Amino acid sequence: MSVTVRFAPSPTGHIHIGNARTALFNWLFARQNDGRFILRFDDTDAERSKAEFAHQIAADLRWLGIEPDRTAYQSRRMDAYQGAAEKLKRAGLLYPCYETPDELERRRRIRLSRKLPPVYGREALKLTEDEKAAYEAEGRTPHWRFLLPNFDDDPFAPERTDVHWADIVRGPQGVDLASMSDPVLIRGDGSYLYTLPSVVDDMQMEVTHVIRGDDHVTNTGAQIALFEALGGEAPAFGHHNLLTAASGEGLSKRSGALSIKSLAGAGFEPMTVASLAVLTGSSTAISAMADMDALTEAFDIGAASRSAAKFDSADLDGLNETLVHGLAFDAVRDRLADAGIDVDDRRAETFWAMIRANVKKVPEAADWWPIIVAGPTDEAALDGDDLDYARNAFDVLPEGEVDGTTWKAWTDAAKAQSGRKGRALFMPLRIALTGRAWGPELSDLLPLLGREEILRRRP
Repeated sequence: MSVTVRFAPSPTGHIHIGNARTALFNWLFARQNDGRFILRFDDTDAERSKAEFAHQIAADLRWLGIEPDRTAYQSRRMDAYQGAAEKLKRAGLLYPCYETPDELERRRRIRLSRKLPPVYGREALKLTEDEKAAYEAEGRTPHWRFLLPNFDDDPFAPERTDVHWADIVRGPQGVDLASMSDPVLIRGDGSYLYTLPSVVDDMQMEVTHVIRGDDHVTNTGAQIALFEALGGEAPAFGHHNLLTAASGEGLSKRSGALSIKSLAGAGFEPMTVASLAVLTGSSTAISAMADMDALTEAFDIGAASRSAAKFDSADLDGLNETLVHGLAFDAVRDRLADAGIDVDDRRAETFWAMIRANVKKVPEAADWWPIIVAGPTDEAALDGDDLDYARNAFDVLPEGEVDGTTWKAWTDAAKAQSGRKGRALFMPLRIALTGRAWGPELSDLLPLLGREEILRRRP
């Protein structure tokens, strides 16, 4: 059996790191099993779903390294859902309900006061055709519930009905359908909630594995029942733990917290974000994976813990620094150009090899390029004895071509001339050359500048 997975976001906002975790779990599982990955937009909510969010989600996935084998839109598949709804209605498994939210809340409170589970009591099943007509004459439109198979002969006498599945993340799982309300599949305005379109699509798109957050565990029991009611075979399920913000708060597309778009805009590497999104909250050690192949090899879907995991954005900095320090010039050429660096300059590749150890993000290199091509900044200044020392030190710059040995020869000569050593020996020269008291190895910097430019920077 060929593995097919899907990621089904609602295009109602920007996806965040928690959404990316689900997408990556599916993508990596498909890669490990030579399978297919479907991007399926849950855009049946016409009022909240926006095309610009769908475009951005697709772009975010590409940025992470995810390339779908197929992209589908639920808004374009309404006929399939209508057909499934009619099939359920004919079988007596989808029934109309006319209660208002206030009426449902009052019933819930009454059940709680009687120490009964606060589940829907299926009162709508008792309505006569005349009563339904009367409600509709009032202007009420029905919402439609799926009749769960949690009874023998009498739907008003539900019995414990356990639905079991072998969860590929959490191991053996089960849900008692008698503990649940019959789920609403169609709203009063005729629009579909998530459940019915999802099951229909999974059946028709031949999805073999549904991998998602563990907030859907309870839903799985009802969905397995719906698969069976529609004559389909339920796929395998896997429910991974959720990510929260470092504060412990849940992540939300509406708040924009830790959105993939914002992390990309902040200059983080895709593999930094992907590595932390996947490995946080698992028994696999967190490290910066060089590429998707490495992350695929490290990924273990069964290694996710049972409890929610805190995602600390501060951890991104260290991982990103590790990755950036190993990036070759060709891998960052376009981004360096976007940051304002003349990548066609003969010095550009050598510059990157020198400066990458001093930056945490690729765009930060642009802060050093003007120092190479234009001159020192004015962030640090020389005065007094340091100024006099630096001026005299330029007199003993070794003759000939500047190369990787020049810096040591120069500081040896300056030391013999001045008697200085350590920080007092090299720091004034660093400031004179760059205008900063920190930066790349000067033995690497000098060849980039060349003899004429070095002498031009004499204070």
